[in-house]
Amino acid sequence: MTPIQPDDVEGLLNFAIKHKINLTIVGPEVPLALGIVDLFNGQGLQIFGPTKAAAQLETSKAFAKDLLKKYRIPTAQSQTFESYTSAKRYVDKCNIPIVVKADGLASGKGVYIAQTRDQAHDAINLIMKTKIFGSAGNRIVIEEYLSGEEVSVFAFTDGNQVSQLIAACDYKRAYDTGEGPNTGGMGSYSPPTFWTSTLENMILKDIVLPTLKGLEKEGITYKGILYAGLIMTSEGPKVLEFNCRFGDPECQVILPRLKTDLIEVILSVINQTL
Repeated sequence: MTPIQPDDVEGLLNFAIKHKINLTIVGPEVPLALGIVDLFNGQGLQIFGPTKAAAQLETSKAFAKDLLKKYRIPTAQSQTFESYTSAKRYVDKCNIPIVVKADGLASGKGVYIAQTRDQAHDAINLIMKTKIFGSAGNRIVIEEYLSGEEVSVFAFTDGNQVSQLIAACDYKRAYDTGEGPNTGGMGSYSPPTFWTSTLENMILKDIVLPTLKGLEKEGITYKGILYAGLIMTSEGPKVLEFNCRFGDPECQVILPRLKTDLIEVILSVINQTL
């Protein structure tokens, strides 16, 4: 255990250099947002995770939604707002229920499912006025509510090749009844009972590959593990959000299923020999 905070990327770099660390695996999202991969790469150090530009898939919901829309990847209809007043006016006109999201990182707690307009107004106020998530709430995304079963889908990618997909389901809400507020995760299991090779191929073809190719067209190479949070709607799988790391609690149930040595996979991703 080293007393260096995850947001102290310079301190982490100096530690890695001093102790001749051969491989760094990034777990939390904050150092990815701060560009720790770019920093380590600049010093010739091996590190597993996407660059700061690629990590925008997670660090900015507005960036992710714009990419999804541009490349016609299935997702909920949405609008992005920097104005508190404009966001509240929009809610007054849109269908309910509605989903309100902080644009930036909020430790998995920045999403509000509003069943009434008052709840939507309260969520906007908490995020943009009270600043419950700090600068992560400078912008918000308001999107249509989608119903269906949620699933987390993971893939290793070296920027050229993509691994087989693996899926898990987590329990987001607090309390035994599952009716409490969203959390970072209360537990998970893998594989989901509804997971099939047909569904895997559909998600790979319609979501994972188009996302990676879309980033490439924007001049961004994604290397690491891509975590797509999806919802199974009556129209097919749609993207709710992306994460750029293993994620917890899903990591606890997907890694035990891995038959290949994890370090071999990680080095293959870094060296683009997946």
